Amino acid sequence: MADGGVSGALGAMDALIGRGADLRLLRARLRVGAGGGAVLVAGEAGVGKSAVLDELAGSALADGVRVLRAAGVEFESGCGYSCLNQILFPFLGGLEHLEATLRDALRTALGFDGGRPPEPLLVSNAVLRLLQTVAGGEPLLIVVDDLHWVDPASARVLGFVARRVTGLGISFVAAARSGELRPHDCGAVPPYELPPLDDESATRLLGSRFPGLARGARRRLLTEAGGNPLALLELPTALPPDAADPPAVLPLSSRLETLFGARVAALPAASRNVLLIAALEGTGDLGVVRAAARHLARGCGLEDLAPAERSRLAYIEEGARRLTFRHPLIRSAVVGQALSDERRTVHAALAQVLTDRPERRAWHLGEATLEPDEEVAALLEHAAGLALRRGDAAGAMRTLIRSASLSPEGPHRGRRLAEAAYLGAESTGALSSARRLLDDARQAAPEGAAESLHSATASALLVLNGDGDVATAHRLLHSAVESTAAAHGYRAEDKALVDALHVLAVICFFGARPDLWRAYHLVVERLTPEPPAILSVLGRTFSDPARTGATAHAQLDVLLASLGGEADPVRVTRVGTGALYLDRLGEVREAAWQVVRTGRDGGPARRYLSALIHLCLDDYLTGGWDEALELAREGLQACEEHGYRAFAWYFLYIRSIVLGARGQADESLATAESVIGWAARHGAPCAAHYAHHAAAVAALGRGDFALAYEHATAVSPAGTLASHVPHALWVAAHLVEAGVRSGRHAEAAAHVRALRDAGVAAVSSRHAMLVEASAALCAEDDEEARRLFALALATPGSDRWRFDRARVQLAYGERMRRARATAESRAPLRAALATFEDLGARPWAERAEKELRAAGWSRRRPGSSNAAELSAQEWEVARLAASGLTNKQIAERLFLSHRTVGAHLYQVYPKLGITSRAMLRDALDARDDVPPPRGEPEQR
Repeated sequence: MADGGVSGALGAMDALIGRGADLRLLRARLRVGAGGGAVLVAGEAGVGKSAVLDELAGSALADGVRVLRAAGVEFESGCGYSCLNQILFPFLGGLEHLEATLRDALRTALGFDGGRPPEPLLVSNAVLRLLQTVAGGEPLLIVVDDLHWVDPASARVLGFVARRVTGLGISFVAAARSGELRPHDCGAVPPYELPPLDDESATRLLGSRFPGLARGARRRLLTEAGGNPLALLELPTALPPDAADPPAVLPLSSRLETLFGARVAALPAASRNVLLIAALEGTGDLGVVRAAARHLARGCGLEDLAPAERSRLAYIEEGARRLTFRHPLIRSAVVGQALSDERRTVHAALAQVLTDRPERRAWHLGEATLEPDEEVAALLEHAAGLALRRGDAAGAMRTLIRSASLSPEGPHRGRRLAEAAYLGAESTGALSSARRLLDDARQAAPEGAAESLHSATASALLVLNGDGDVATAHRLLHSAVESTAAAHGYRAEDKALVDALHVLAVICFFGARPDLWRAYHLVVERLTPEPPAILSVLGRTFSDPARTGATAHAQLDVLLASLGGEADPVRVTRVGTGALYLDRLGEVREAAWQVVRTGRDGGPARRYLSALIHLCLDDYLTGGWDEALELAREGLQACEEHGYRAFAWYFLYIRSIVLGARGQADESLATAESVIGWAARHGAPCAAHYAHHAAAVAALGRGDFALAYEHATAVSPAGTLASHVPHALWVAAHLVEAGVRSGRHAEAAAHVRALRDAGVAAVSSRHAMLVEASAALCAEDDEEARRLFALALATPGSDRWRFDRARVQLAYGERMRRARATAESRAPLRAALATFEDLGARPWAERAEKELRAAGWSRRRPGSSNAAELSAQEWEVARLAASGLTNKQIAERLFLSHRTVGAHLYQVYPKLGITSRAMLRDALDARDDVPPPRGEPEQR
């Protein structure tokens, strides 16, 4: 049989994913049709050697090359010359063309004549001569699979042939498992080790055959398969269709069991026992393996590992004192071949020696226990809490399910199932599993018992991400908080209550209504001895930040300072949510990136999405637009994969607002409208507010100020900041600009007054800048406008908000130019233009450039001269002229005639791309590549 059977299981496209470079190298060595060559393809079982041989043979046939094929067969390996018979049987008629001695030797070797066994050299020469006859001067390719099972006699002959094909027009390629070749197998034929697939190719192969795999399952399978193509295609078939979180040891399909299990089964019993301990222990710690072996009554020890090492199944890393399986699937084969009683006994032994590691001890006790046992169930529940604290929500969910299965009938079983359901819905992305667990939890609860808080929280999340609306989710969760008051007693340390309030805050945010938040505040105020800091912060920054956000800075300072080295993704994302409307997401970036990286590797999906959202929003505000779009694409894909439909609008908003700012207004507005439609169907006005913000930016960019005003006032009416509408902050400056530019001056001025009355400038440096800039836009007096614009741009930290600052600079330059301060208008306009061009904000850049042209500035043409090309004397003349000196004064200072000074200036103007003396200073200031003035030190 072919060793992995990959070619039989795959189509041509799948078989060759990731093998382009390998095939090119092999063809270069074989030189089919170009004189011939030989190569031995080696590799682990299932790595795809057969598929590569199939492709080499297929491409040769397509080129008109004759191909002879054979494969080693395990049960024929003791039958002399059986493989040679496969190759030559169709050409026995050609024996008549051989010399009698060669013909007779070959007929005897192949079993067609009796007599004494012929000399191996005679047989080898006969085969080589026959192959030359068969080739007839044309190219010939010999392909032999599973060489490790070819009978020794045939292998010697094939080795003889392979070493002599070069120059005869014959090419020879064979495949064998690494480490299983015998000395006589093709002798010194040059080997090529076929590597496992790289990560990208493995992902493509798995995705092409199993596109519906959950992210967690996909990451786990990719890790376990280790780039082995057969494993990638077989492992998913042994899992349940919707497995989001595969078991600790993956089950093998029958084909993989045959491939890997046979080698394990051939080991002595003691060796299998030690391997089973190592496989179930999981880390390979030799100290633990040795200690557990002593607790088994099976007489095994580390000395029994020798047969497994010789069979290349496992090896010991001496430096780390660790037992490592050569392939993850060998571990699965070891566990799969053990009887259930054997596995439970080993788990019990491991639990006895892991007394100092409570989480792992609890897990092993759980696996060793058959009957309900509350003591073990409680240990497992505690272990789940430990897993959660280190950010392993999937592991905690799995442990809670096991804890519930070992719980005696009663309330604990339902409570543990409900918490597992909550983790599935709130963190891991296992929404379908969460629904099943909720049903089980309700069935396990005593008749008439109130629904647990975790159960209600999971239900609310499922409603939110399904076809339900925000009001239903809020009613369900708030009612559960009230109805379970006797159980939680409004204690601030009650985990289920705190989890419920965090989800309630998200639901209130989606609903953007004061009455929804009122219910949240009433519960938080009742918490004893005091509310957790993050719930207090959320109540002020996530509800109505325009009015209450600034009061949370001090408490948020403490939370942000505590994030250094934080491993819990739940805490990281909750603090990030509190920081959002205070424009402090930048202080969470490092921790958020860690959550994203963990999520990409199969970590908690909901937290992964939250971190992506926070990074996207910060990227938009700070000008990282390309990254924002890339992360938004990633977020949309993750929402689709995990079923978190309620959170997709965040990423659509990012896409819409960046595209709108970059001038793709039609696509931006269409995306915004789709979000507005979704928000209306689900009663989630907050999502609509975000979409209106994006649409306002797109409309401002293309100069449709009436439409921009319409979208901005859909979030908050002019002259007021809508209550508990957080995004009223983010559209305020857009509303003012759209109002001023569409002739609604009174409305715009009223909105500025509302911003000042609410103290919005204290929320962040961005809002402080925008409040002053909005007031400047509304100012009737040019000097007052100029003062306010300067005040806005002088706001400490405002340079972080690149797009908003550039828009303020643009408005400032426009106002000064219209006030005939033409020279002074160019500096802010140039700064705005540079930022807009860097961001790719095309419509805004065009506006800035148009204003600059009107101010007498012209962009240098490609290839034109610049200030760096001025001569030393021209530079001195230009610098002094820019300082305000006359030609005569310059001449006196430089000991030149005033005519020479005039001639120099005549040369300087075109080099700088200007047309007048008044433009000199700005042109020189704009250049940072010019030399310092002569005699003055260069400033660093």
